[in-house]
Amino acid sequence: MDKKLFLLDAFALIYRAHFAFINRPLINSKGMNVSAITGFTNTLWDILQKEKPTHIAVAFDLPGPTFRHEMYEPYKANRDEQPEDITLSLPYIRQIIEGFNIPIISQKGYEADDVIGTVAKQAEKEGFDVYMMTPDKDYAQLVSSNVFLYKPARMGNGVEILDEQKVLEKWQIQRIDQVIDVLGLQGDAVDNIPGVRGIGPKTAVKLLAQFDTIEGILENTDQLKGKQKERLEEGRDAALLSKTLATIDLNVPVKFDAEAYRVDPINKDILRPIFKELEFRTLANRILGNPQPVQMGLFGEQKTEVIAEKTSLIDQSIENTDHEYILVDGEAAIVDLCKKLMGKTIFCFDTETTALNANEAELVGIAFSYEKSHAYYVPIPADQEKAKKLVGLLKPALESTEIAKIGQNIKYDLLVLKYYDINVNGMLWDTMIMHYLLEPDKRHNLNYLSETYLSYKPEEISSLIGKKGKNQLSMRDIDVERVKEYAGEDADLTYQLYEILKSEMNDELLKLYRDIEAPLINVLTEIEYNGVSLDVPFLEAYSTQMETMINEVTHKIYDKAGLKTFNIDSPKQVGEVLFEKLEIPYRWRKTKTGQYSTNEEKLSELAKDHEIVSDILTYRQLAKLKSTYVDALPRLVNPKTGKIHSSFNQALAATGRLSSQNPNLQNIPIRTARGREIRKAFIPRGPGYIIMAADYSQIELRLVAEISKDESMLAAFEQGKDIHSATASKIYNVAISDVTKEQRYNAKTVNFSIIYGAGSTNLSKSLDIKRSEAKELIDQYFTEFPGLKTYMDTTVEMAREKGYVTTLKGRRRYLRDIDSRNGMMRSQAERLAINSPIQGTAADLIKIAMIEIQHELKKEGLKTKMISQVHDELIFDVFKDELEQVKSIVESGMKNAMPELRVPILVGMGEGQNWLEAH
Repeated sequence: MDKKLFLLDAFALIYRAHFAFINRPLINSKGMNVSAITGFTNTLWDILQKEKPTHIAVAFDLPGPTFRHEMYEPYKANRDEQPEDITLSLPYIRQIIEGFNIPIISQKGYEADDVIGTVAKQAEKEGFDVYMMTPDKDYAQLVSSNVFLYKPARMGNGVEILDEQKVLEKWQIQRIDQVIDVLGLQGDAVDNIPGVRGIGPKTAVKLLAQFDTIEGILENTDQLKGKQKERLEEGRDAALLSKTLATIDLNVPVKFDAEAYRVDPINKDILRPIFKELEFRTLANRILGNPQPVQMGLFGEQKTEVIAEKTSLIDQSIENTDHEYILVDGEAAIVDLCKKLMGKTIFCFDTETTALNANEAELVGIAFSYEKSHAYYVPIPADQEKAKKLVGLLKPALESTEIAKIGQNIKYDLLVLKYYDINVNGMLWDTMIMHYLLEPDKRHNLNYLSETYLSYKPEEISSLIGKKGKNQLSMRDIDVERVKEYAGEDADLTYQLYEILKSEMNDELLKLYRDIEAPLINVLTEIEYNGVSLDVPFLEAYSTQMETMINEVTHKIYDKAGLKTFNIDSPKQVGEVLFEKLEIPYRWRKTKTGQYSTNEEKLSELAKDHEIVSDILTYRQLAKLKSTYVDALPRLVNPKTGKIHSSFNQALAATGRLSSQNPNLQNIPIRTARGREIRKAFIPRGPGYIIMAADYSQIELRLVAEISKDESMLAAFEQGKDIHSATASKIYNVAISDVTKEQRYNAKTVNFSIIYGAGSTNLSKSLDIKRSEAKELIDQYFTEFPGLKTYMDTTVEMAREKGYVTTLKGRRRYLRDIDSRNGMMRSQAERLAINSPIQGTAADLIKIAMIEIQHELKKEGLKTKMISQVHDELIFDVFKDELEQVKSIVESGMKNAMPELRVPILVGMGEGQNWLEAH
């Protein structure tokens, strides 16, 4: 039998899991960040399932100094404090490891890599194949014929297993032990290992190829010249110390115990309560309810046990909850149901359809609920004439302005019903958006809400129609009794959630919901229904033109590289061509997989001095524009309407901003000429119509002035001055008429940097100036605009006190890391605290404007349609005869959306035969 040992570096994997979710952390209903626990547990389970080790152990670092600290006090001194979320996660992770019956190994005074190294070498002698699981490159020094470095999958890259040959190739060395020499020479900023100043990995490899070891290099410095010789002689002690610090100790007082490390069956009694406390429903079903690896001896478990495991974590489901879901079939029964609904002040409804895209979907049925555990289901036939007739019988209740309606993502249902001549009226209560206002950073889908608030697991849609793919069924293919139960449950649960969520919303959030989010649902429904006309022939011609441009730049790149061909779409090959074949200096760290990084930021820095790099950036821009927009947009034209219908999401961005998808109109480029050209494809619906665009002028800066109450900034806006010139005049102490183009540009960059909380480091990069100059600019800026500095300081202070910040309309942004001991996370939270009230107020402002404008267009009975919203811009398909009237309505709606503002609001407008002309 194979002897296969996995040794896991706990903290390396825990940190990796935590930061993998840093932009969208996994927060349970108790407010606990469970990203690290989820990621680590998934990793552990995947290893057991996929790699099937016979033996396993997890190594932890212990608190307190190690022998390296005694040798060199600054060792790891630069490291940030451990994030509190990780600290809170550790006891759970240890319990989960215990529940997996996996031993934990550690030794005081040593690090996990020392422990793993010692055990790995002992196990190797006993005939084991050993896999050290860690993203840490330093472990490469331990690789041998039976010891491998197992680097987990990350960012779309698969698992990487390094044997001796791969280490030698990756590090470009002759022997494995030279890994330590490379580390000693180049140092490690993360661990504060000094290395030799000015010696990077490339130089280290060249020197070792010539002199074999650090000691060999230091003995032969007389053969070196100039700065290199000087640096190595000066850095002699640092080099030897760094080599010692980088060497993994293989003599830790630990003993490999094959019996103790053997993979055993998991202990469900330990794991079950932990998973329940952490609300790990999916993980629990996967781990507790599914068969385990062969060596655990747990195949062939009965189906009843699987069900028991599921219900042990979720108290309720349709299988064990009393309910009455009634099938309402036939005209008489539907009329009777409509009468019942007409007698209510509020009811919940939910549509079942044939597609996720509301503009393409056909109704399969509608479920209604107005009482807990009770629902009605009305099946709708495929014949669209009959379908419209039956749905029409429900029109009095659905269109009643006196009856409030509840739904989960109700905009979808409203849009579907518009194609059946139903315009839903009455106050709208959307449980998705209600929860979004309460918990903007969490998930808002029905399953999550039901499990969190009702301890109830809804039936999965896949249990009816199957998993995604060519064999997936339509809801119309499913037996009506099954659909009735599924649809009735959705309506029932949504009704129950409405009552709970409404009770949790304070007066401020209820006002925000009633005044902005609820009426916006109808506006977005109209925008999505209206759609946008697309000039497909223009895009087809532009695609051909772009193909020619791509071919031209491709051949230019080949010529400059001196190659017949290579894959320009491969970052790996691009890196090798630029930094190895052409020997362009590479001054950054390589990627986690040991490749050269060729991202846009790095290539942009090199493009000024190297034409081939500029050409590669041009190639990427063209290829992305062509594939993402020029070729993709025509495929999104709805065959039923001949238009594209972008879907707007109210419950995604934590700031309150709207986002769109299919297509994402907000990402259509505007900064480049080639990108702007795409906007020509967005055209009016027909003759007699024109595209009009209206956008806010410098709205975020105006709101900075408003919210901070800085008198200098307010005065500049009130006097109609150009804010960037006014800022330059202040910080450079010159008359506004004497401000140079460069000074205005610098002031503009400072203005926007301050909004986004950027410091001197980022500003120095943006302006390509020294950090000291950037700091001086910022200091002078705050001297001239003291109100802004006060706002920033008091906002951060209030965020620490309350745990959240608010917009002028009361929208909250929670900041979990505002008091974090981890500097990076705390700084990020502080930047969000400063920026969120500004971005969020801008979002509220344009939402109010949209509501008011749509109300006026409808009231006046105009043919003009609002067809899109992109950031601070609204786009209209205008009937030409109504242009002046529409301009007046739009300008008034946008300017007066928040009449309480002191700062003047300016709106720019333009019109043309396409979006580009109008913008």
